[in-house]
Amino acid sequence: MSKQVYTFGGYLKDKFGEKVYKAPISISGFTCPNIDGTVARGGGCTFCENDSFSPSLGEVQELKGFHLNLESTENPHLEKQLLQVEKQFEVIASKSKREYGAKKFLAYFQSFTNTYAPFDTLKALYDKALSLDDVIGLSIGTRSDCVTDETLAYLAELNKTKEIWIEFGIQSIYDETLERINRGHDADNVKQLIIKSKKLGLNVCGHLIFGLPGEDKKMMLETAKKAYEWGIDSVKYHPLYVTKRTALANEYNKGEFEPISEELYLEVLLESIQMKPEHVSVQRITAGIDNDSLIAPDWCRDRNAQVRHINRELRTIGLKY
Repeated sequence: MSKQVYTFGGYLKDKFGEKVYKAPISISGFTCPNIDGTVARGGGCTFCENDSFSPSLGEVQELKGFHLNLESTENPHLEKQLLQVEKQFEVIASKSKREYGAKKFLAYFQSFTNTYAPFDTLKALYDKALSLDDVIGLSIGTRSDCVTDETLAYLAELNKTKEIWIEFGIQSIYDETLERINRGHDADNVKQLIIKSKKLGLNVCGHLIFGLPGEDKKMMLETAKKAYEWGIDSVKYHPLYVTKRTALANEYNKGEFEPISEELYLEVLLESIQMKPEHVSVQRITAGIDNDSLIAPDWCRDRNAQVRHINRELRTIGLKY
């Protein structure tokens, strides 16, 4: 019988005695220091389609053109942002309760860089999310170059009574790769923030992308190995796919970038899972998008098929997802 890969859902069920669901929340006015030109030029990472990160809410249009950063001195739209947190959570929680019998939630600040704003704004938004019924904690997606010591200290304080996670995009440990994808920071920056977060007692999830330009199997596996060594508690694995309106699409159309094959992705994924420490949970094993914005590879279009193929390969080593 195949052994279950240790999933994030399994971790949460073990800890809280029932299923805990992540409720994704997107806040208008949040952006990224790479997109706004603070740390890099060119509109973000080469694979980033900015529009795909925007929430489909009426309030977004109302706040169009309004962006926060770490240097912002005022936030005239805080009340609207707080209302977004409440409204989005209500919709997602209601659906999850109705369809899956969900009872507890992590409020997941997902889109853009969710520590890239003044501390007072962040505190208000985090506190609002934690005040909502059945929310037992937070998961905060961010970049390692956008987290102040003040914010980290506050999250560590919250973590004493709540379930607090911080998610960093590691992507690659190779600086030449990070430079090529216009990341805007180096690998040591991520390493140091993960170590600092762990020292404060925070739970850390690391995002890894397999198939980045110029990387071979050995490099991808070394990134996974180092991420584990840095002390992450959970991991998300992603294949790199090409979407319209990105710099990567231009590279692909010029023949300068070839997407990872499904066969190679499966190889790297299985070996990464096999070398993973047992206590590190898995939050995602693949990614894709099934609409006309996907250019390549076509195998990233059907995520159900991806999971079937991954499970087929996992069974060969006695595992299942």
